[in-house]
Amino acid sequence: MTTLYVLDIPENATIPQVAAEDPAVEVEKVGPYFRITSPGTLVVDRRATGCRHAVWYSAVAGLENSRITQHDKDALRVEAR
Repeated sequence: MTTLYVLDIPENATIPQVAAEDPAVEVEKVGPYFRITSPGTLVVDRRATGCRHAVWYSAVAGLENSRITQHDKDALRVEAR
């Protein structure tokens, strides 16, 4: 299971929204974070989120049994270990 945590602040709000557009992705609140999980690879398109670069590159709060394989101006790709 791929798991990504994003802090629940207004600047990050579109990241879990865009991730949740994939029917395999589940988004839930855990304390002050969004936990975004997927049974496979999780991919979030930066342009679809509308995030500016500074917000985009600081959005990842944590991972659980996962690793980032892409985090650039185009997308954030997280895969299970």
